[in-house]
Amino acid sequence: MTDKLDKAPDPADTPPGGAIPPEAIRAIPVRHFGRWISAVVVIGLVVALAIAFSQGNVRWATVPEKLFDPTILRGVGNTIWISVASMALGLVLGVLFAVMRLSKNPVTSTIAWFYIWLFRGTPVYVQLLIWFNLALIFPVLNLGFYKDEMTQVMTPFLAALLGLGLNEGAYMAEIVRAGIQSVDEGQTEASHALGMTRMQTMRRVVLPQAMRVIVPPSGNEFINMLKTSSLVVAVQYFDLLRAAQDIASTSFAVMEMFFVASIWYLALTSVFSVGQYYLERRYARGALRSLPPTPLQKIKAKLSSFSDRKAVA
Repeated sequence: MTDKLDKAPDPADTPPGGAIPPEAIRAIPVRHFGRWISAVVVIGLVVALAIAFSQGNVRWATVPEKLFDPTILRGVGNTIWISVASMALGLVLGVLFAVMRLSKNPVTSTIAWFYIWLFRGTPVYVQLLIWFNLALIFPVLNLGFYKDEMTQVMTPFLAALLGLGLNEGAYMAEIVRAGIQSVDEGQTEASHALGMTRMQTMRRVVLPQAMRVIVPPSGNEFINMLKTSSLVVAVQYFDLLRAAQDIASTSFAVMEMFFVASIWYLALTSVFSVGQYYLERRYARGALRSLPPTPLQKIKAKLSSFSDRKAVA
């Protein structure tokens, strides 16, 4: 019996013109065995980790019991407050020192460079301790119109605010500077031609356009601030971590309270991440022709398409 491959083509199957149609190509997908193996390994490690924690000496019932404890809720409120206040201070200082850094005045630009170099180059934990122990250098604060003991002035809140805010200002200055430099110089020249001053140009023309570049990293900095605020326990400020430690010291549920604090930090960062997403969408309106759909819009589109297919069927 002659093989099909050796059989001559039937003249009746030959199209007009004598051209023989090419044989249909059957695509065979490549099998990625490595992906399946790596997925199995990762799932196995996650299951092993979950089993290890489930069999550990952890009183898991304590976690939901203490999750909404009044002391924990007070710590959560203080964490949000110190994070927002420090970020606001850092944003104001960032805009100020970014403008100073871009100034043609060598004195102001040098001072701005030194501020950024100093506060970005030293750990925030050390800065917090320096502010809290400032009474060792200046026992009395004497401003002429105001005089008091430094220990009375430098409260835990003020030490935390200065330590976090001044450090954040150095990072925000570089973010704002990058955003300002991303605006085309023709915008500045056009505003000057219209008679605007340098300050009016910065406030009305440059900064609104630079926000598209400034907002995304600023949102990341705030989310990072929420976690960095846990360092204020070094200056005895009562935050979420301090509240968890206080409860742990009396209930001896040390790991359980650390899990409670971690859950709250995850919840706070998740909520503010959603806010950052929609804020970025707002300032991206002038740069994109059409904004990508939000997760909620994607879900609605999926549900509507599913209902349409069901109605047709």
